[in-house]
Amino acid sequence: MTKATEKKTTNKPAAEKKPAAKKSATPAPLDIEKACTSALAKLKALDVEPQLQADIEWCLGSYSHDKNPIGLYEMGERALEVFKLQLDKKTKGVTAKMIADLEKTVKSH
Repeated sequence: MTKATEKKTTNKPAAEKKPAAKKSATPAPLDIEKACTSALAKLKALDVEPQLQADIEWCLGSYSHDKNPIGLYEMGERALEVFKLQLDKKTKGVTAKMIADLEKTVKSH
């Protein structure tokens, strides 16, 4: 004897798919804040550009009060130039990936 298998069909409603949330094309100001914080840490580690370090610290403090990131973008651009020069000098700790990440964040403004 062979068993006949029956397919059970249920009348379940099809699961509704929600559209995937789209990532914004421009990063949030929080990204530039993180980028400037890491750039400041790297500048301190390399012990270069003390004036730029002071400017970034000031802009981070200003941003924490008024939430206007324009100064952070300007300091990010200045830090980017310094890091590119350090990369050309083959300074230890300055990587192309670090520069690319900072550049992507700064240029998205």
